[in-house]
Amino acid sequence: QNYAIFPNMNVEKNVAFGLKNRKLPKEEIQAKTDQFLKLMKIDEYRDRMPERLSGGQQQRVALARALAITPDVLLMDEPLCNLDAKLRVEMRTVIKEIQNSVGITTVYVTHDQEEAMAVSDRIAVMNHGDIQQIGTPKVLYQRPANLFVATFIGHTNVLDGKLVVKDGKAYLQLANGYEVLMNTIEDSEIKEQDVKASIRPEELVVNKDNQEGLKAIVDDAVFLGLNTHYFAHLVDGEKIEIIQESQIDSMIEKGTEISLSVKTEKINIF
Repeated sequence: QNYAIFPNMNVEKNVAFGLKNRKLPKEEIQAKTDQFLKLMKIDEYRDRMPERLSGGQQQRVALARALAITPDVLLMDEPLCNLDAKLRVEMRTVIKEIQNSVGITTVYVTHDQEEAMAVSDRIAVMNHGDIQQIGTPKVLYQRPANLFVATFIGHTNVLDGKLVVKDGKAYLQLANGYEVLMNTIEDSEIKEQDVKASIRPEELVVNKDNQEGLKAIVDDAVFLGLNTHYFAHLVDGEKIEIIQESQIDSMIEKGTEISLSVKTEKINIF
């Protein structure tokens, strides 16, 4: 969070600091400093003093200085939290590209789940010091190990449901008797029980022509460009969020009763 750039040294001297401390030959110091100034795209600021740099440029200087000494492991502790939203997205792309090209193992601490998913090969989700799950961003998002991981990584709707068995097949019963056939559950695991179902907002689909489905009433709608987020409640009062691709001509009005179907393969049951 604090870049700890030396205010009395220009950009080039900041980047070269660790190399000089290691008493490397002058030519090597110069070559490595130039390499990382170019890599971090701050070559043109080499003579500039830190107070004349933006937050993003300071971030790049700090990163270049850390990378120049080619450490075995690089530790980053919420490095982007002081930057504005647009710069954060830009810098996480830079960090991922640099990390891939330099190939240094990087341990990256962040509370921003989207950032974690964007920069990581593997993520460990922790709760009060206990690791809940380790996996790729895809596995953590689509197949969370428990409810904590399901609700922590991205948004999800956690609904009360019942698992029932008919003709040896498992069905998930949700509000107003809506049933979903669960092909993803193995026969050996099936027994009737009350469950919690985690359904991502994008896995709920608004049915055209009000066909049979999960009944809900729209409370609010938020247009966010590509997607529109609908906030609604089911007949039993449970609140849900639905994400739909925005239509060019219409938005569902508040108070409208809608019918939803669920993309079954991505439901998680706990």
